[in-house]
Amino acid sequence: MAEHAAEHAAYPVGLRLSGRRVVVLGAGQVAQRRLPSLLAAGADVLLISPSATPSVEAMADAGEIRWERRRYQDGDLADAWYALISTDDPQANAAASQEAEDRRVWCVRSDDAEAATAWTPATGRSEGVTVAVLTGRDPRRSAAVRDAIVEGLREGSIAAPHHRRPHTPGVALVGGGPGDPDLITVRGRRLLAEADVVIADRLGPRDLLAELPPHVQVIDAAKIPYGRFMAQEAINQALIEHAKAGKAVVRLKGGDPFVFGRGMEEAQALAEAGIPCTVVPGISSTISVPAAAGIPVTHRGVAHEFTVVSGHVAPDDERSLVDWPSLARLRGTLVVLMGVENSGAIAAKLIEHGRAADTPAAVIQEGTTAAQRRVDATLATLGETVRAEGVRPPAVIVIGEVVTVAPAPTRR
Repeated sequence: MAEHAAEHAAYPVGLRLSGRRVVVLGAGQVAQRRLPSLLAAGADVLLISPSATPSVEAMADAGEIRWERRRYQDGDLADAWYALISTDDPQANAAASQEAEDRRVWCVRSDDAEAATAWTPATGRSEGVTVAVLTGRDPRRSAAVRDAIVEGLREGSIAAPHHRRPHTPGVALVGGGPGDPDLITVRGRRLLAEADVVIADRLGPRDLLAELPPHVQVIDAAKIPYGRFMAQEAINQALIEHAKAGKAVVRLKGGDPFVFGRGMEEAQALAEAGIPCTVVPGISSTISVPAAAGIPVTHRGVAHEFTVVSGHVAPDDERSLVDWPSLARLRGTLVVLMGVENSGAIAAKLIEHGRAADTPAAVIQEGTTAAQRRVDATLATLGETVRAEGVRPPAVIVIGEVVTVAPAPTRR
């Protein structure tokens, strides 16, 4: 059999395993990697192994697989359609492989590919397309080729026009992340590749717009004529009008659509107009920008909580909805967005209500981008430092002991 396998290429095929018995021998790392795909295919999985990794055990506890806690025995592959052999016992693997051959059960062996009757391809999925790659006995090359193809499909650099979803009016509210174009989600990037119209915020990942095909209409949300509408109402109206015209519309926003992004206002307006709306969460700058600057918002023994507030309204402004006195009494990390202009007033209010004046603080401007810079201060010097250093929006302010967890520039 080994000589035969060496002479001929494997014949690729897609197995439809829904409701059909699959026997998995061994519950180590190989099984842990393969089981999710078998379950996704709807297979009726019987696991035979005296022990299992915690992840595999959790699948059994959840009822996703049946687990018999014992070693392989002759006859275990009866009625099986497919077998995965991955025990640490070479003799048991050989015996099970022979049983699979006798019973005409396709069999994968993790310890000896040449003795198997089937090989597991490197697989990936993107929007209804399954990519499976076999490159002989070089699994790393298979994985690399698979990744290149799947990434191309997801990003739109590899076109699959016959598999495009039905073109129906609708809007996707896409969180673009903190600024680095690589930090948008896979789904967000795919929807951008499928869009006819993109209405983008100033803080969205602008570099992605240059990758869009020439036919895509890109609209700067800040430049939409207001007319008799307020700014947000004008954006809402533009989304509705383009969707009603039969366009696939992406509303590209910085960070996450629902974190100080007015995403829900837009979703409500679309719902009232009867326009289908998809929300694609984004990586919020509240966590990602501090992380990019080497600041964890929580850290064992330092901070067990972090609070995110908007600083666009000054603490003493009657329009403010933030309970600053209560925030001052908290011991954890405080992350302030849109607070550059009011940084001094915010710091003063926190000190007034009990936060220590020497509490470390940091301001990260244009986080995750090539222009990122970090300025360190204390709560007492925050406002002065922001002015002296010429910090401008967009910037994230972090207040708390976590600022000093990792090596950082000398605080001012």
